Amino acid sequence: MNARLSPPPEWAHQSSVWIGWPSDPELWEDDLAPARDEVARLASAIAASGQRVDLVCSGDVAFSQVGVSFTSVSGVHLHHFPMGDIWLRDTGPVFSWTADGLIARRFRFNGWGGKYRLAGDDVVGGAIAGAAAARVIGFDAILEGGAVDWDGAGHLITTRQCLLNPNRNPGWDEASAEAFLLEALGARHVIWLGDGLANDHTDGHVDNIARFIGPNTIACQTPAEPDDPNTDVLREIEADLRAARNLSGEPFSIVTLPSPGRVEDEDGAPVPASHMNFLITNDAVIVPTYGTPSADAALAALRPHFPRREVIGLPASHILTGGGAFHCITQQQPAPAEPEPEPATP
Repeated sequence: MNARLSPPPEWAHQSSVWIGWPSDPELWEDDLAPARDEVARLASAIAASGQRVDLVCSGDVAFSQVGVSFTSVSGVHLHHFPMGDIWLRDTGPVFSWTADGLIARRFRFNGWGGKYRLAGDDVVGGAIAGAAAARVIGFDAILEGGAVDWDGAGHLITTRQCLLNPNRNPGWDEASAEAFLLEALGARHVIWLGDGLANDHTDGHVDNIARFIGPNTIACQTPAEPDDPNTDVLREIEADLRAARNLSGEPFSIVTLPSPGRVEDEDGAPVPASHMNFLITNDAVIVPTYGTPSADAALAALRPHFPRREVIGLPASHILTGGGAFHCITQQQPAPAEPEPEPATP
């Protein structure tokens, strides 16, 4: 097996979407029920299109209750696995198909630099891989799926704030990080950004600030002035992306969405709300919304780039109280790639 084979991009055909179900009342407190409602709406929207959903739940009580939300929804398959919390983008495996079948890349996870170490988060990725009948390939480095985004053609975006943070892999510099990303994810060209959103406990995950949405096409956000807490960061991100070049030396096409602007927690502090944390499925692009005026414009900016998918917004304010949104709580499982056609016989 060639470990450098790049995983397919998110817009490639998928066989399933894995989703984490809010399970621990002590973690979610008053947001548990409304967060479950938001996750249920996400899962139902995917299943309604005919795509399989694999929903991961932790704990006997939560597992006994979760089925009630999906009694009339077909296509949602429940799994009872140990899991610290719902952030499967970071704790779940990265899937690829090879000539030998489905593989699951697994990386070490240390609770986003030691901030949140929860029992089960280090094993849920293996449980998912086993349920998917995937062969596991383990890598001895800390890497979260939300820290990187790729296009399946050798390009990868990440941030220095996260990947070069000494709370992950002490001693990494750009060269050593790029060598690892080449070996583990087939990244032949890394686009480095600086910082992520304010108060993001992930230390700047890229899936909140910049995403590949098609070949040679990257989406990012523009600030909602005058009170957007990320104005300077978002402007720098857009400038860096416009200056970046692809493997052929050509510029990328840059698509901009409006930022939600200043969204606050109950104490008045800004939280890392982002429309960039959308999920691409076989038939839809599901964008998190937060009750801000930016939502309609964000959906409109994405629609021309997904003509065969429905671009829809769903609320994610209560999921955000845990630190993320739809992309953070999901992990796509790609469908087997169609074989290359045989060359014509002369």
